[in-house]
Amino acid sequence: MTHIRKAVFPVAGMGTRFLPATKSIPKEMLTLIDRPLIQYAVDEARAAGIEEFIFVSAAGKCALEDYFDTAALLEERLRAKGKTDALAALDRTRMPEGALTILRQAQPLGLGHAVRQARRLIGDEPFAVLLPDDVIAGETGALSQMVAAHRLTGGHMVATMDVARAETASYGVLDVARQDGRLAQARGLVEKPDPARAPSTLAVVGRYILQPSIFDRLADLTPGAGGELQLTDAINADVVDTGVTGYRFAGERFDCGSVAGFVQATVAFALARGDLAAGVRCIVDGDRPAGRIAA
Repeated sequence: MTHIRKAVFPVAGMGTRFLPATKSIPKEMLTLIDRPLIQYAVDEARAAGIEEFIFVSAAGKCALEDYFDTAALLEERLRAKGKTDALAALDRTRMPEGALTILRQAQPLGLGHAVRQARRLIGDEPFAVLLPDDVIAGETGALSQMVAAHRLTGGHMVATMDVARAETASYGVLDVARQDGRLAQARGLVEKPDPARAPSTLAVVGRYILQPSIFDRLADLTPGAGGELQLTDAINADVVDTGVTGYRFAGERFDCGSVAGFVQATVAFALARGDLAAGVRCIVDGDRPAGRIAA
């Protein structure tokens, strides 16, 4: 199978759930511990072998571009002060020359429309799509797991997880033809179904590996759920010709597009760090950390 070299990151959303913070800060730049959300997605993509990064952005998101640019003055000052750890932390924010392309989505017409913007840059090869709102923690990155599985399956592949039936109305959901371990062959997908009519509880989350045939389907899309051009609908239209496999990844997914999910991720990631776990656990367990000022 062809190596997956390119990835699309839809980052044009307004982040209204996080207002007023997102009035001036792109949602993808909100910091989870000490890295912005976009960095987690880029790191996961790099670990999976991605070489070219395509951001589909919008007006007012220059901070994303600045973040992955060289900060010459900052680096010079850190170097002069011998702050080697801080300099090392900046390494992951660097992109090789020509590796990052930023496109502008002029209108917020949905995820399918955002992915469609990348057609000329993707060309005739399979590619990945990562939604930075979905942060997935695991020993091996979710996209790395999918790339390995995709070598065996081909076609379109979507990351999946089991959800409560009542939650299916918030997701694209697989209509499963057959299941083999972590792989589920789909006969179709339904975007945000009525829970009573959901074909399964296997929900699609923000990682995809797509064949270039998806762009022909995206070109023919009409508005779907929410009046938007849904990527799920385009994938569903390609089930017969290209095939669609759901991959149930190993790891824990956090919906950082919601305030509650962002807080949950912050606590979980802090508890996983040796330098933060003890202090955070005191708060979680209801004990007062040393030095806390009483009300």
